Amino acid sequence: MNLFLIGASGMIGAPILAEAAKRGHAVTAAARHPENIATLPGVTARAVDATDADALIAAADGAQVILSATSPRFSGDATADAAALGDALVAAGKVTGLPIVMVGGAGTLSLPDGSPVMDLLPPEIKPEAMGIRAIKDALDTAGLDWTYVAPSAEIAPGARTGTFRVGGTTLLTDADGKSAISAEDFAIAFVDEVETRAHKGQVFTVGY
Repeated sequence: MNLFLIGASGMIGAPILAEAAKRGHAVTAAARHPENIATLPGVTARAVDATDADALIAAADGAQVILSATSPRFSGDATADAAALGDALVAAGKVTGLPIVMVGGAGTLSLPDGSPVMDLLPPEIKPEAMGIRAIKDALDTAGLDWTYVAPSAEIAPGARTGTFRVGGTTLLTDADGKSAISAEDFAIAFVDEVETRAHKGQVFTVGY
């Protein structure tokens, strides 16, 4: 497949890029600083501002799916940054007609008792989490083809084990109550979704 990945140099975007390249996909990999994008077979690095709709549309030319692995951390105002990113993604989706698979946040999920994870987030994190959820809502309201892949409460670089669980909108925890996933295993689940589109118009999560 021909893929367009936004945020290709980030903590989550880089493993997604590596996983997609490993599977033989051709990827246009975008970041504000393309020199930080890994040099891999089939990967073309491009400098792209994720809040610039025209730039996204141009960079997505020839792609079959738009992948968003960037967070609203551009100016320090997460609410404004999320609105700008959401507007650009909606515009790109409308013009190109391409599906959008995005990295979400655990704050959009619920606990097993049905209460929102968002309510437990510290004040310094909540604006970004709410902004990411708002981007998903904007894609849905616009009638676009989207999927929102939420990580566990903890996601960090680690092992690529290939062993994890896929859930719905409820936070996954292990036997000790810990909610975690490595960025590498998250990338497997993410690229699986890109290939299968098993969760069109849905939020789903991944965890151990």
